[in-house]
Amino acid sequence: MSAETATAGGRRDDATKVSVASMIGTAVESYDFFIFGTASAAYFGTVFFHSDNALVGVLASFATLAVGFFFRPLGGYLAGHYGDRIGRKAVLLWSLAIMGVGTVLIGLLPTYEQAGVVAPLLLIALRILQGIGFGAEWGGAVLMAVEHAPRLRRGFFGAVPQIGIPAGLLLANGAFLLSEALFDGDWVWRVPFLFSVVMIAAGLFIRLRVSESPEFTEMKERKEIRRTPALDVLRRDWRVIVKIIGLRLAETGGYYITTSFLLSYVVLASLGDTGDVLIGTIVGSALGLVSHLAFGALSDRIGRRPVFLIGSVFAIAFGVPMFLLVNTGALVMIVVAVAIGLVLTHDPIFAVEASWFSELFPRDVRSSGISLAYNGASMVAGLLPFLATALYGWIGWPGPALLFSALGVLSTVAGLATRETAPIKTADTAPEPARPTAPLT
Repeated sequence: MSAETATAGGRRDDATKVSVASMIGTAVESYDFFIFGTASAAYFGTVFFHSDNALVGVLASFATLAVGFFFRPLGGYLAGHYGDRIGRKAVLLWSLAIMGVGTVLIGLLPTYEQAGVVAPLLLIALRILQGIGFGAEWGGAVLMAVEHAPRLRRGFFGAVPQIGIPAGLLLANGAFLLSEALFDGDWVWRVPFLFSVVMIAAGLFIRLRVSESPEFTEMKERKEIRRTPALDVLRRDWRVIVKIIGLRLAETGGYYITTSFLLSYVVLASLGDTGDVLIGTIVGSALGLVSHLAFGALSDRIGRRPVFLIGSVFAIAFGVPMFLLVNTGALVMIVVAVAIGLVLTHDPIFAVEASWFSELFPRDVRSSGISLAYNGASMVAGLLPFLATALYGWIGWPGPALLFSALGVLSTVAGLATRETAPIKTADTAPEPARPTAPLT
């Protein structure tokens, strides 16, 4: 395939180029979002919240973490609406800029000791900004990749932006490990936030160099743009949105239990230090750079649902064993538990979400549909580190372990209730028919 091929709407970039560009931008935004999770578990409980009780400090910090998730649906709504109205590419640019501003400013905040109650209030305000920016990110990134991809390889190319998530997590945790080695005091957590300005600049430069989605370009030429795509998809396809929220619970909820909650758990339970979990997260994230592509390609051959069920069923089985491994307090066992939790629970599910969710909606409301559904699940996920911590305080480690497995049950039920969409399984290899819509205003 040539680097660029012509379409009726002008330039069309090669699928590999677009998917890699989407992946890099997603990695940058993920880095910004995940350093907050790491900082919440390891630092913010004492830096921004005045409490002599370590458990209370962690709970307050995780509550602030959850605030960002609550505002992700707003970002998803805006991004979905304008992604279907003015284009996928424009949304990707402003989402990255919003995220970058919020992240860098967090690195400049005064602490509770310096500013009192003003400090956590400012932290919450910037976390809201982060939530809006990150909520706007995912839908546009995966649609650029999926809509540029050959129909029979959408699973693989849709999985490429997804590896931006483990790449961002790898960068975030690597940044904290390096910062801990090089700096002291508040600079340990400030430097990873301030470094974001470099990554945001690189991400914007890369995203400016790719062409608009060919499917959106065709929609615009045919005057198929809806006036209110986000409202339309909520009215017409709300059942699909609810199913997708259920599909994501094991992936996104399990992810934050495996990463953010375990960071605080090993300290609260006196099993080790945060570095043990960070090493496991780095190992799992590094493996995820390959596993996502493998699972995405596999979904093009055997279908989206069978690959998805690998992850959701494993989540059911792995909740208790994961905590038993961590409870040994041995570095190797903690690393193995975290890495397996990411690679075999999170990655099979996350790898197919881009292609499967996109194929569940018609293109005229696709950006709105996947953005609203994806971020709706994130609202639930944002509470889970807090809930896991509360369950641990109440009944000990079996609480968060059973919570992890319960999320697997819910996602498995949703997976069995959602239709298969992979062309190889549905024999649907013809061009997607356009749906009549309201004219562009």
